[in-house]
Amino acid sequence: MLFDTHVHLNADQFEEDLEETIQRAREAGVTYMTVVGFDRKTIPKALEIAEADEHIFAAVGWHPVDAVDMTEEDLAWIEELSAHPQVVALGEMGLDYHWDKSPADVQKDVFRKQIRLAKKVKMPIIIHNREATEDIVQILKEENAAEVGGIMHCYSGPVETAQECIDMNFLISLGGPVTFKNAKLPKEVAKAVDLKHLLVETDCPFLAPHPNRGSRNEPAYVKLVAEQVAELKGISYEEVSRVTTENALSFFGISDS
Repeated sequence: MLFDTHVHLNADQFEEDLEETIQRAREAGVTYMTVVGFDRKTIPKALEIAEADEHIFAAVGWHPVDAVDMTEEDLAWIEELSAHPQVVALGEMGLDYHWDKSPADVQKDVFRKQIRLAKKVKMPIIIHNREATEDIVQILKEENAAEVGGIMHCYSGPVETAQECIDMNFLISLGGPVTFKNAKLPKEVAKAVDLKHLLVETDCPFLAPHPNRGSRNEPAYVKLVAEQVAELKGISYEEVSRVTTENALSFFGISDS
């Protein structure tokens, strides 16, 4: 049993073969998934996919790259959707300094607003971080995000920062990069962080794990991530699968069925 905690089955890349993709995931042992919606287009699709399958859940939030497009109406919409029975988290939210569409100050403002909303509706958050680790950790501390906790999605930072996040009630989620030969930091994190604080994900259709790197990623490949974590930790795949699934179910407040 596996829980892919971060998928974008709502992306255009899955439009032609969504059902087949979900079926392949089931055959690979993936019982649960969280589909993440992050703008006006992807949020309704995430909800539609989650509504069609009792083991697929949704997260709703606003991506930092598009922070400049978010309105107060969008924030109110996300608050309204937080009450949906299949919505288990707010996000993905955070900071992305790689792309320059949204100025950093706008990104920070939208990030803070979403953290405050999460605290208001008492929901955990999913963090997107690209080249902005220091600012993200600072904002999480200033906004007391520990009150709701969250997931450091597709974590790529150092072990020390991972521990800082764990101390703030966050789980560390590892994706395809942990399988990359040259990905030193994710491998160090996989070894160092206690399994009780880890999750696995694909972030599909992006970041396909080795040996599928460069192709379209899909939830079935989360098994490759879990296998790599098991190898790095020197424990069984079954244990990684079981514990990361338990971690996700507990974090999202989902009863195992």
